[in-house]
Amino acid sequence: MSNIPKSTDANLLVGTETSDDAGIYRLSDELALVNTVDYFTPIVDEPYTFGAIAATNSLSDVYSMGGTPKTALNITCWPKTDLELSVLGEIIRGGTDKVLEAGAALVGGHTVDAPELMYGLAVTGVVHPQQFVRNYGAQPGDALILTKKLGIGILTTGLKFNKVGDEVLPKIVESMTRLNAYAAKVMLKYGAHACTDVTGYGLLGHGMEMAEGNNVALKIDSRAVPFFAEAPELVEKDTYTQAYLANMAFLADKVTFHSVDEDGDGQALARQTADDFCEPVSVDAMRHIFMEAETSGGLLFALPAEHADAALAELHAGDCPEAAIIGEVIAAETAHINVF
Repeated sequence: MSNIPKSTDANLLVGTETSDDAGIYRLSDELALVNTVDYFTPIVDEPYTFGAIAATNSLSDVYSMGGTPKTALNITCWPKTDLELSVLGEIIRGGTDKVLEAGAALVGGHTVDAPELMYGLAVTGVVHPQQFVRNYGAQPGDALILTKKLGIGILTTGLKFNKVGDEVLPKIVESMTRLNAYAAKVMLKYGAHACTDVTGYGLLGHGMEMAEGNNVALKIDSRAVPFFAEAPELVEKDTYTQAYLANMAFLADKVTFHSVDEDGDGQALARQTADDFCEPVSVDAMRHIFMEAETSGGLLFALPAEHADAALAELHAGDCPEAAIIGEVIAAETAHINVF
């Protein structure tokens, strides 16, 4: 990718340089476009639900930039000799319903014959050219808020290999199909300096992009990070995605895990912040959960600490009951993440 020429268009406000969630192109002093695309293979069996999850995930990139989705295009890879066409109809119906829920218009799309099923959206949104939020800009002293639980990648993999019961499916589907629209509204209201949505690079991978963008350090309180209570047990059953292995290699020298166990046996403790309860977990399990890939995860944003409690209360009053203040931004000579 380093050999691809960089755009010199002065109206391109956000390009590829900082691996941000979407591109932003200025049309006028009052209006800019937000452009993004994402698609992936099924992670649940039910076609309608898969379509809804994929669409929610695609729309999330616009919300993380502070934008409003306006139009969407279906992108589908379809093995036409292996699946009934009615299945495709259900996938697209699920995606369309989430587009409409977002207040956007589905304007078409493109389908290609391919050996593996994939689905997602190319989304165009709008934002004021001076009011968007990037994945960098976090300031020392900022508080960090995460709006959804972690553990989606672990639980969906556990379901795939029959390591966990089907009773977890409704919980994770609710999370994956919950638009980040309300979370973005709160983020903007309280003056977030930086934001990203937590997806394939996991909490710490996306957090590291935030830290490197402004050359700051993130201090994460492991006891405050919300995750699904079933995740640690699945980690103990050697449940992981290939993305986790890549994330772990990428973050090897960028993240330090500090023991927070008062007993001094080297086992870090983590607890739930929502209604679920789980036993304390080891450093290794915590590292896995924090580095594992998420699908259609929540927003991670940095905002002035004095606004954090009010923002959290508003998130809890809306559709983000598990949102939590999970740490802070601190000054540093080199970008790094410290987990305590």
